[in-house]
Amino acid sequence: MRSWLKIVPLLFIVLTGCSDKENAGAKQVVQKESELAVSDTFPSGSYTMIGEKGKLGFIGDATTFKAGESNKYMWHFWGEKSELDGPFKVIGHNQETNEEVVAFVTTSLAGPNNGADAHTPSSMQLPSKGTWELAAYVDGELFGTVVVEVE
Repeated sequence: MRSWLKIVPLLFIVLTGCSDKENAGAKQVVQKESELAVSDTFPSGSYTMIGEKGKLGFIGDATTFKAGESNKYMWHFWGEKSELDGPFKVIGHNQETNEEVVAFVTTSLAGPNNGADAHTPSSMQLPSKGTWELAAYVDGELFGTVVVEVE
């Protein structure tokens, strides 16, 4: 009976230690997600774009967004014809408030433009200030993301 009483506290200490390590790891993941950096700009044709060079982007820079104001943005895509076929949708997610909006939807992409394999004009408006992640979907599949700062 005495040996059993010695094992119980030891098991309690081991289980508590494992629990703390799991929680610490979860906290680190949450911190990484909230620290999104504004996307880089890159040249394409005679324009400067914001996004991921060789993948997707739109003409402009991170400071072109003003909360509640609609503006025109020309999206550009690089990739195989098969992955650029289908409807296009942009879902915006505010990193500070968790607000989510459908920023733009169209039924298809147009052909090559400004050095990209496909493009589409859009009119987008983001409703509030903060860091916004714009998730771009082609034919229901996530194609890439662009992060902007809305003033």
